[in-house]
Amino acid sequence: MPENMTTEISHKLGEADEKARSHERWETVIEVIEVLVLAVVAVATAWTGFQATKWDGRQAYLYGKASSYRFEADAASTYGGQELSADAGIFTAWLEAHSAGNSSLQSQYQRRFTPDFATAFDAWLATDPFTNPGAPPGPSTMPQYHNPYFAKATALNDEASNAFDEGTSARETGDKYVRDTVLFASVLFLVALAQRLKVRVARVGLNVVAFGLLVFVLGSVLTLPRIG
Repeated sequence: MPENMTTEISHKLGEADEKARSHERWETVIEVIEVLVLAVVAVATAWTGFQATKWDGRQAYLYGKASSYRFEADAASTYGGQELSADAGIFTAWLEAHSAGNSSLQSQYQRRFTPDFATAFDAWLATDPFTNPGAPPGPSTMPQYHNPYFAKATALNDEASNAFDEGTSARETGDKYVRDTVLFASVLFLVALAQRLKVRVARVGLNVVAFGLLVFVLGSVLTLPRIG
């Protein structure tokens, strides 16, 4: 065999070996990158799933707390209404005794007023209601009247509203973690699909898309509040 032909064959074999080694190095690099992406996604998916569960639990707790506050507020409001109704009944009896000129009976009725109503009653009497046409109609309409049960009901309703709003916020946060979990699953799908491709450009392109999506989702997760 001529020497120049032997040299040409050797050169071609060398080029083929170099291409094979280059292809092997490329395969190794891309596989390492894919493994790293898959590892990050696996950990991140577990984390987002854990957080979604935690926030769902917090939502349930806060909604339950809001319901509890509502029940307590209703009970306080009912008790306050009963107290006011009793005071109003006694006040009506006092007016009848006053009309009859029975001061002894008036005194007995006054002693039965609750402390809050008694304070408002004294303030109402100071307005000279029997001769002053502009006087308030009764003690319960006086600014001095403060029913502690009504105040408690208002405070509990405010607490219930705050707890409900926090529960709604927790639900929205949990939904965002679920969304990110789905996006991480999309990254896994893209990487798995890329591993099946033999064309270098297509495989690299799909991995770039997967990596970009991974960065986006990681950024989203880092901005979300966390529990635990």
